[in-house]
Amino acid sequence: MSDANLSRSTRPVRVDALLGNLDDPRWHARSETAPVDLLVLDQWEAQKSRLRRTTQGGRDIALSLERGVQLRDGDILARDTDDDTLVVARIELADVMAIDLSGLRDAPPETGLRTCLELGHAIGNQHWPAVVKDTTVYVPLTVDKTVMGSVMRTHAFEGIEYEFRPGAQVIPYLAPHEARRLFAAAAREGEGHTHAPPG
Repeated sequence: MSDANLSRSTRPVRVDALLGNLDDPRWHARSETAPVDLLVLDQWEAQKSRLRRTTQGGRDIALSLERGVQLRDGDILARDTDDDTLVVARIELADVMAIDLSGLRDAPPETGLRTCLELGHAIGNQHWPAVVKDTTVYVPLTVDKTVMGSVMRTHAFEGIEYEFRPGAQVIPYLAPHEARRLFAAAAREGEGHTHAPPG
């Protein structure tokens, strides 16, 4: 869909292709002067290619995107030809714990292997999904940050540092299946749980 008469339609507006993203200077400039109607989605909803939701302005939108299309924050879903309103996706992503393994590069191989095995065991024991990109392990927040931080501090992994990053900073570096693994798991309430830290 390129343009649509969104304000007069009583049927849902079907969106089967994205017009662009607010990152594009042309669309960003247009959004400075044109009205913007947000379709707010959580990270679980944003992974779906088929979805029907109502925008903040009351427009009924039916997403029907091709498989593999990753909906991103700022995507332009439709444009109302009557008043030039842009319907824009606003995706609310949770933070992600980023575990940096680069400190193990100079460690003896035995230390690196032991530490990675212990880290894998700790993450698995908590039933936390994870995605590894280069020397960083990304873990979605399935429980409170203080709990996750407590687990990491309790294990005191040698040569490993961690921090919490906004999901919006992480998602551009992920393939669609990796984004689903991180953000869909975190958004499903009750899927993640934690055990008491040892000791």
